[in-house]
This record gives sequence, structure tokens and C-alpha cells, in this order.
Amino acid sequence: MDLLLGRKHAPMIGLDISSSSAKLVELGQAANGEYVVERFASEPFEKGWITDGQIEKFDEVAEAVRKLVQKSGSRTKHVAMAMPQSAVITKKIMLPAGLREEELELQVESEANQYIPFSLDEVSLDFCVIGPSPTSGGDVEVLIAASRKDRVQDRQGLAEAAGLKPMVLDIESHASRLAMTRVIGALPNAGKDALVALFEIGADTTSLKVLRDEEMLYDRDQAFGGSQLTQLISRQYGFSFEEAEAKKLAGDLPEDYESVILSPFVDSLSQEIGRALQYFFTSTPHHKVHYVMLAGGTATLPGLKERVTELTGFASMVVNPFENMKLGSTVREAKVRRDAPSYLTACGLAMRRFMQ
Repeated sequence: MDLLLGRKHAPMIGLDISSSSAKLVELGQAANGEYVVERFASEPFEKGWITDGQIEKFDEVAEAVRKLVQKSGSRTKHVAMAMPQSAVITKKIMLPAGLREEELELQVESEANQYIPFSLDEVSLDFCVIGPSPTSGGDVEVLIAASRKDRVQDRQGLAEAAGLKPMVLDIESHASRLAMTRVIGALPNAGKDALVALFEIGADTTSLKVLRDEEMLYDRDQAFGGSQLTQLISRQYGFSFEEAEAKKLAGDLPEDYESVILSPFVDSLSQEIGRALQYFFTSTPHHKVHYVMLAGGTATLPGLKERVTELTGFASMVVNPFENMKLGSTVREAKVRRDAPSYLTACGLAMRRFMQ
């Protein structure tokens, strides 16, 4: 079976490739078991290099990843990466407990045939045993993950072109959920039974995942994101998209930016978040959440968290996946505070190093 969910290895960096940038995280572990943030860095992409998870400009993206590894100062070559959710078919199945690895493989392949709309020759297929089935005694739950080989080879080829060795190929939503287990675990009562609405605000897409304990109850993408703010800046002040993005990140914008652009954008983004929650309530038996958590670079916009709390009535917070981790000697605390929310997936990928 081809590498898709991957296994544990020695030092390994987490590399998150999104439509707007590449982000790298390397974690170590202190003697007491605490995580240590050894490195984290990002490198922006130009618009159009990656579209809908597809790498359109391979050489440019590979060069940016090379630059990122160099900038981070990491000597680690082993890398954990992720496929966009849209490129992966996942399915939980039940199989009898006690099967040997080869028997499991055969069973998984015959089951996979039913769920995958491509010939098995065209896909990379992997599986992992989750644990005993909660509903049927004597069975185990097995997660199957499959993706078209060309999409997998694109990600692997990208790592290799940047001088890295791909060891784990995860799924983006699984990586961000892994990082979220620590964040939720730090809530009162270790987050037990809490309904957490996680909004990951990307450049073009915002995903809402509703999590409770280890389970994902709901997952839906909306077509809005941080690049809409960049477009507004570009139109208002006559900058190119790239200039507008750079000035947005540097906070280098004209005086009227806050009142003319930022405030109305924060308002409309909060309303979108409110609408997404309403849709969750009308399409499920739930009618409230305990926490609204905001991740992604746009999550730190001034006033967003407060506006979301005001509009929805639910406690809202910005996610810091590095919370309660030690910082390595090369890592600046101010940068962690400012940029942490956009490193949720990269942090989850880096954590894969310590997972069995």
C-alpha cells in the first residue's frame, strides 16, 4: 500500500501547503514530555500558484518551499505533509478483530472498491485501525483513505524537489484536528463534552468543523476568506494584489483603512460566521455551541473575536496551537503570538512525529 496516512519517524517537520503560502513547523520534546517549538516559518505564494488544492506552478512552489526550509534553519529532511480534504476519499468500515496485516489489506482493498469511483490502479490507498467498534462487539473500526496517484505524486514530488523526504502524507482536516486535541484539552474540565465550532479562515475558503470530544459532528466549507480583504485593499488604494497582501500583513496601510475597509470587513466576516452556525443548527439536532474558535491568518484581525461573540452570543477565542509549548532558542515569542493561528495544520503535521 502506498504512503498516505504514514507512520511515526524520528525528527520530522510538518509542512502545510495552502493556496496562499507554505508553513513549516518543527517540534521537539523536553525531558518532561512537553512539546518544544524548535522552528516555525512561512513563505507566501503568488495568487494562482495553487488553485483548489491543485499545484498549478510546480517550479515556483518548489522554489518557495526550498526557500522556506532554508529560512527556517531546519536540518531535518523528513517531512509530514497533507492532502487537501477535497482530494481524499475517506470511509470508516468495520472489520473482524484479530486479522493479520495481509488479511486486513485484502479486506480493505475489496471494501475500497465499493466506495472509490476510480480503478484501484489509479489511487494511493492506505488505512489505519482506529480501535474496537463502539457498536459491534468483536469488530474493529478501520479508516480507509484514498487519493488519486497523480495528486499524491504532486505532493511527494514537491517535497523531493525541495530536498525533503516525504514520510507521512496526512489529510489537512485530520492534521488540524490533531492540533485541536491539545487546544480543547486545555479548556475547563479538559473540554469534555464541549461542543467546539472551529472556523479555519483560509485565503479563499473558510471551513466550519464542529468537534465534541474526539468526534467531528459536522464539516462544511464556505466560499469566503482573507483574500477578500486583500482585494478590497487593492481596489481601494490601487495596489496590486501582492502589494496589498504584503501591506496588510505588515500593517502598513493608509489612515482611513480601519474605518473604510477593516471595520466593515470584520462585520461581514462575523455575519458569515453567524450564518454558518445557524446553518449547522438548522441541519442538526444541536442549537448551541460552547466555544467558537477562530484559526487561520485572518483570525487575528482586530475586533473579529469580540464581534463574533457579540453577534453569536457564544464565547469566541483565537486558536493558538503552540499554547503551553516551550519555545526553542531561535523562536521569538512575539511572532508566535501574532502568527500562531495560521499554523494549526502545520502544527498537527509536526505532532505526527510523536504519534504511534
